[in-house]
Amino acid sequence: MGTVDISEKPVVKRKAIASGKVFLKKGTLEKIQKKDIKKGDVLAIAEVAAMNAVKQTQFLIPHCHQLLIEKISTGFTFEDDGIRMVCEVAATAKTGVEMEALVGVSMGLCTIWDMVKYLEKDEDGKYPWTRISDIKVEKKEKGEMEKT
Repeated sequence: MGTVDISEKPVVKRKAIASGKVFLKKGTLEKIQKKDIKKGDVLAIAEVAAMNAVKQTQFLIPHCHQLLIEKISTGFTFEDDGIRMVCEVAATAKTGVEMEALVGVSMGLCTIWDMVKYLEKDEDGKYPWTRISDIKVEKKEKGEMEKT
């Protein structure tokens, strides 16, 4: 066993976009939009958490290589039953950035949940409505690509 040898692979531009969704109660969504959450601005903090997670992927997933990340961007869309998040990552490297994008979106969504969990709990302290799902790679590019 050991690290996968990527020494023979060429250095090229790489980009990946991952997305996912956290399902939340309508009242929680309204409070997030009004910035009426005890812990602060939910989306701003989730964005920072996603950026930190992207940069830490090499330490979280054993076979991920250290990469010089050139771009991280996030986006959030409110839906009737939750918040959809996207995380885009770009680098010029020998290996792809899809794991970094997936880790970024996962941590961003977990951060949203953490910040609003006091609103999501039922009387038994459980989360019958709250869940994270649909985490996936939306797009992966390698080689010359358009600037976004």
